[in-house]
Amino acid sequence: MSERCLLVGIQLPSQSDFDHNSSLEELSNLAKTAGVTVVGETSQKLKEISPATFIGKGKVDEVAELIKAQNIDVVIFDDEISPAQQRNLEEKIECKLVDRTTLILDIFAQHAKSKEGSLQVELAQLRYRLPRLVGKGIDLSRLGGGIGTRGPGETKLEVDRRRIRDKIAAIRRELEEVHQVRFLHKKRRLGIPMTVISLVGYTNAGKSTLMNRLTGAAVLVENKLFATLDPTTRRLKLPNNHRVLLTDTVGFIKKLPTMLIEAFKATLEEICEADLLLHVIDGASHDAYSQSQTVLNILDEIGAGEIPTLHVYNKLDLGFDQYDVAKHGRLHPSVLVSAEKGDGIDELLKKVQEMIESNFERHTLELPQGPTGEKILAVVREHGRVVDQRYEPDKIYATVEVTKRFAMWLQQIPKENWSVDNKRISHD
Repeated sequence: MSERCLLVGIQLPSQSDFDHNSSLEELSNLAKTAGVTVVGETSQKLKEISPATFIGKGKVDEVAELIKAQNIDVVIFDDEISPAQQRNLEEKIECKLVDRTTLILDIFAQHAKSKEGSLQVELAQLRYRLPRLVGKGIDLSRLGGGIGTRGPGETKLEVDRRRIRDKIAAIRRELEEVHQVRFLHKKRRLGIPMTVISLVGYTNAGKSTLMNRLTGAAVLVENKLFATLDPTTRRLKLPNNHRVLLTDTVGFIKKLPTMLIEAFKATLEEICEADLLLHVIDGASHDAYSQSQTVLNILDEIGAGEIPTLHVYNKLDLGFDQYDVAKHGRLHPSVLVSAEKGDGIDELLKKVQEMIESNFERHTLELPQGPTGEKILAVVREHGRVVDQRYEPDKIYATVEVTKRFAMWLQQIPKENWSVDNKRISHD
């Protein structure tokens, strides 16, 4: 039987009624994704947060009464609360309490499948729980399992702080080893001069459905938040028959825990190294604009804000939220699609091809006559364009247009018998 939960939110003067209600609705979806039963919710308008208990004294008493009346197992707050606030509240309401950050970490713990994903979640959980192990109140050793205590490291969280710090250090060392393996795989992948596209977007916007539609991949698709956690990469063929790599990444969300961003730094760096981003937006959501701004802000935060981006308004089959679009307009460049039905996919692929080609660099190649030169030209045609070529008795002179990634690959080819002549690349 799942835990019964009560949701608690606050509305500060800076937050509109719409944003407040949307945040609570999202918290309810997060709770359901975590596997708990939402019994009720309550909120309070505050001028400022109470340093001791986060919410006001009257609301604390009301929550305590609701817990007894509705047989509540866990109270979930829609914001991050401090260790002192948590201990004070748990003493007064005599019930387990988790905040939004703990809830998100719990969902990540359930959905992490790879070794790297599990380690990253465990690191974030340990760092967040460490200051919450001390003092009075219902500490972690008394939680008895359930939401907020799941994850690869839950049995280690009842030990003293010194041992937990040792565990954090050990996980960081292990993650560094995993990242070294990732680096070696990436280095090998750089030997294949393929354009890399990353799917980014708010959680449950339909990234995995679009991934499956475009590539035929069998990525898990569920109507749940954070159904995809570990990145998946597949090949995608464009209308001009050029092949690119498409990566499905973890979704973003409002109030994404800072330590989670830090723990998943290596995974998020994959986004930063993409040639093009497909920003998938749930066009049917009444909160589409706000969600898209959250994604763009996080992309800026991780250093991916300047990467060329195509905004993909998804769920055309469900009907777009006309109010949201009319009020805020659409981001540009953009396309409208239904990943579920396949509508707009041809236009999407055409636009992706145009955006890749618009970022081509022009280079002049001096290649040897014979198989080597012809082979290099053939590879260029697979991933770019040969604009012009001229054959001399022992040389081939070719003007080509390729991506920056491909140009970097050209630099790595042994240069004994050929050269590249332009301002950015020079082989003498």
